[in-house]
Amino acid sequence: MIKLLIADPHPIVRKGLEHLFSSSSNIKIVGSVDNGNDLLEFLKKEPVDIVLSEIDLPKLNGLTVLRYLKTDYPNVKAVMFSSQPEEVYGLNAIKAGALGYISKTVNIITINEALMKVHEGGVYLSNELTQQLAFGSRVNKSGSFFKKLSTRETEVLKLLAIGKKNKEVSKELNINEKTVSTYKARLMRKLKVTNMVDLVNQAKLMDS
Repeated sequence: MIKLLIADPHPIVRKGLEHLFSSSSNIKIVGSVDNGNDLLEFLKKEPVDIVLSEIDLPKLNGLTVLRYLKTDYPNVKAVMFSSQPEEVYGLNAIKAGALGYISKTVNIITINEALMKVHEGGVYLSNELTQQLAFGSRVNKSGSFFKKLSTRETEVLKLLAIGKKNKEVSKELNINEKTVSTYKARLMRKLKVTNMVDLVNQAKLMDS
């Protein structure tokens, strides 16, 4: 029986998944949390095989949580279950340590298949992202932006885009403010912008 922890900020999503898996013979939901901090706190107390997590989590976002899992809970496998576009965040999630990326548009059969595949040691990606990885193709403009950014740069950009100040970004990502400024300058250079307004607009374009 796979012990599954759900992390999602929306109660209806958590309840929906709990209901869907309530009759499962191979997956048992051992808990659900609504933010990144609570996810890590839960892992301190309860054994978990797989974490099914949204990227956009309060307090600690999903990409940052993946870094903690990699170092502190290497035996816990992570699958991202997100409304964010896969072509933008899928590969970065895998690079950060996730073993799967599922769009919230998929059906329950696909979710189940993905969790089973990851539990058995595989990696789950959509056919589209698998082709991107295999052939290096770019499916659209936002895909070309995401290719330029490292996982950490994507984390910083997401936090800046929702209005976080340098100090708040440094606290959430556990890096110093000077490093945040360095990332900000690098993001502006890579995305060919000269001010924060345009940088935030580019971040929104990545999510569109």
